[in-house]
Amino acid sequence: MQHGPAVRRRKLGAELRMLRARAGLTSGDAARLVGWHQSKVSRIETGASGAKPADVRLLLDAYGVTDPQLRELLLMLAGTGGAHGRDHWWHAYRGVLPPTYRDFISLESQASAMRTLETSVVPGLLQTPEYARAVTRAAVEGLDEDRLDALVEVRLARQDVLRAQRPLVLSAVLDEAVLHREVGGPEVMARQLERLVEAARLPQVRLQVLPFAAGAHIGITGPFVIFSFPRTSDLDVVVLDHLTSSLYLERKEDVEAYTEAFNALRVRALSPEDSLDYLAGTAAGA
Repeated sequence: MQHGPAVRRRKLGAELRMLRARAGLTSGDAARLVGWHQSKVSRIETGASGAKPADVRLLLDAYGVTDPQLRELLLMLAGTGGAHGRDHWWHAYRGVLPPTYRDFISLESQASAMRTLETSVVPGLLQTPEYARAVTRAAVEGLDEDRLDALVEVRLARQDVLRAQRPLVLSAVLDEAVLHREVGGPEVMARQLERLVEAARLPQVRLQVLPFAAGAHIGITGPFVIFSFPRTSDLDVVVLDHLTSSLYLERKEDVEAYTEAFNALRVRALSPEDSLDYLAGTAAGA
């Protein structure tokens, strides 16, 4: 269980170590080829330190790696920017965002798909400005208006991943309670429900409502997010939120367990078509 960037460093290091071995080189050989000390190669391969994109290019050239897709993937892990063409925009909010939130946004910006179970609130990528403000004010006590404005601005900026040229594919299972918890008052909630109806019609968004009638289910232990990345499942990460921190699960067996749980929840939930009808009916009655 690690922070998001540590997950990517470990994955990048493991890939570079495998490519070096495949090229028949020792870490000392690699260091000599690129003009480094051997310890730098070792630190990168173990994930103890990060690697700049320029460093990764040097190593890939030394190892004779020419596959453009593989190079792009490894450079993405080194932090060349998000899969949606927006390069680290959240750094402008470094003084406002806690590290775990920056980690989450970093993963979200690089992921190709996101699966999420939400049991209390609408997913951040689908929140209206007014709903986001009400949720943020409730979740973080003692916020002054300037910081509240900044956090809401970040929440809305994150939503650009759904409008990118290569948009994030979002699959969300929403507990029915999400639709009936009156966040921000009746008018705010009415607009939020309309927003969910609009989102459910987008080709890159799949919304399913998990009705109260489904009874107890595997998701009652709490919400979670699964991020998937282009071209490989080896990089998938599960994110669990707690009151003061977030946990990142990268072990294959953990990712598989949460993937199976999400698939089971989708079976228990209303179909996307029936969910859209339910959302539209709920919005009309709000």
